[in-house]
Amino acid sequence: QVQLVESGGGLVQPGGSLRLSCAASGSILSINAMGWYRQGPGKQREFVASITSRGATTYAGSVKGRFTISRDNAKNTMYLQMNSLKPEDTAVYSCNADINRQDWGGTLNYWGQGTQVTVSS
Repeated sequence: QVQLVESGGGLVQPGGSLRLSCAASGSILSINAMGWYRQGPGKQREFVASITSRGATTYAGSVKGRFTISRDNAKNTMYLQMNSLKPEDTAVYSCNADINRQDWGGTLNYWGQGTQVTVSS
């Protein structure tokens, strides 16, 4: 079994902060790139940020300078620190990862169940 579980979502006022976590578990040899995506009401899912196994990061223009992505390879966990939140950041945030399986040696792409972030006054 391999799974990704997000946590840390909630309700916050504009200008506030939240820290999301994504924990991977199961038959894992290693994890390649990981990333965060989001889907707001009536919108398509969009890319937010990604990070390679060595720590190189990429951000969507809408969040650059406000969000910070990081990872702890020893814990198979990824984080998204979100500051200066805006109402347009309201969405379900999902974790995505390319995972090298320890049991059969292949690589698969996985999604977490998502965590709700609501920015409102």
